[in-house]
Amino acid sequence: MHQLFQLVLGQRDLSRAGDLFSLDDAEIEDYLSQALEEIKAISCHPDYVNNDNDQAVVEICITRITTAIRETSSMERHGPALVALWESCLEHNLQPQGKDEDTPHSKIASDITSCILQNYNRAPMMALAIPVAMRFLQQGNRELSRNMSSYLSLAAIAKPELLVQHTQAIISSVLEGNSMLLRVLPSVYPLEPDPVHRHIQDLVLMIPELDQTSRQHLLRLLQMISEQQPQIFLVTL
Repeated sequence: MHQLFQLVLGQRDLSRAGDLFSLDDAEIEDYLSQALEEIKAISCHPDYVNNDNDQAVVEICITRITTAIRETSSMERHGPALVALWESCLEHNLQPQGKDEDTPHSKIASDITSCILQNYNRAPMMALAIPVAMRFLQQGNRELSRNMSSYLSLAAIAKPELLVQHTQAIISSVLEGNSMLLRVLPSVYPLEPDPVHRHIQDLVLMIPELDQTSRQHLLRLLQMISEQQPQIFLVTL
């Protein structure tokens, strides 16, 4: 690992963490996966949730790492380590504390989400990320779910085949109130229609509760169903 990363992460030296931004992106690019692995070890320590210094060190290092990944276009190289850190957050409490106060691990997840999922048009990266993103949808953190849903909607347009195996989970999330994912269903429906057919009635019953945008996505889906399976659609209604 780069000497400065070793100092900051190895000794949790918050006073030197800002110095990471004085380094060129290319100078630290080779060491980003190692730094992410060290951050994962720190954040998984039982004392992490009560250690403000360690949390500050991790937050600064994640910002520096994700910036370097973007600037050096090295997501394919460091994506697995980034996703591993992201996924490790699922083993910890992600429920907001008090009034919309993020937990330490939900902060890590939020900081990483956009860096990972903005690569929605890169199939290898999304193959790693989408199964993890689907697990985040089940954690009950509304802000994280909203961010995941927004990027999954873009992924459904670019690479719908990567979301097909999650069609049932997407429908379940929609029926639990995550209406943003309605925009995903028209993309995956032609590839995996059966789960949608099983829940047509439940989806129709949502219409009065939806905002205009979500209603339009659902009506588009229903139109697709009526064009491809009119008998199923009419019998269900």
